[in-house]
Amino acid sequence: MVYFVGAGCGDADLITVRGMKLLQKADTIIYAGSLVNPELLEYAKDSCRIFNSATMTLNEVVAQIEAAEKNGSVTVRLHTGDPSIYGAVREQMDALDELGIEYESCPGVSACFGAAASLNLEFTLPEVSQSLIITRMEGKTSVPEKESIQSFASHNATMAIYLSAGMLDKLSRRLVEGGYKPDTPAALVYKATWPEEKNFSCTVETLAETGAKNNITKTALVLVGDVLTHSRYAKSRLYAEDFETEFRKIKK
Repeated sequence: MVYFVGAGCGDADLITVRGMKLLQKADTIIYAGSLVNPELLEYAKDSCRIFNSATMTLNEVVAQIEAAEKNGSVTVRLHTGDPSIYGAVREQMDALDELGIEYESCPGVSACFGAAASLNLEFTLPEVSQSLIITRMEGKTSVPEKESIQSFASHNATMAIYLSAGMLDKLSRRLVEGGYKPDTPAALVYKATWPEEKNFSCTVETLAETGAKNNITKTALVLVGDVLTHSRYAKSRLYAEDFETEFRKIKK
């Protein structure tokens, strides 16, 4: 059996209890060594075989899983953050489908939620933004034209932009071209929840300047939107005294 497990965004304490238990019973662990906190490997039993997928190709990863399956082993494929976001898991699952190997997924805390926790943010403030757009700039992997930064920026919703810290100047221009005002609040969060985390408040216009000044070129998330200043928002109706729910009557 194969388990795709989300390691969380950095701090080893942020893996789920289910993920921790799967690591403890695994006979084989294949982990994304470039970003997964190595402290998580301490959950592995002494007999566990551990592979770093940062040095492996897709075929090599699948070959190790197939070999483990022939031995009746439990394999954990340990991905950074949540495997469903930029995890390249579908191609692995399709390969396992072809081999008739069963698998399950265990979710994890993605970087945008780790960053929100670090900054004490709520991404969805009433009358400011009720949507969170998770996206990235095109790089070695392309982005569909209809999902361009400019297209999403036109909504003026909250955005969490992954894998783009090395292109902040271009990103800034596209955000403005799409519809954000240059002085729209932004934040650059380096290695969210890791001990070496750094976060910098800026604006859409000063993203590139902020990145250059602090030598941030990778492993950073960009957050954009008026929710970052948590001002001029409306209180939730959920807790209003004149709002009735299934569990609470209107209080007069």
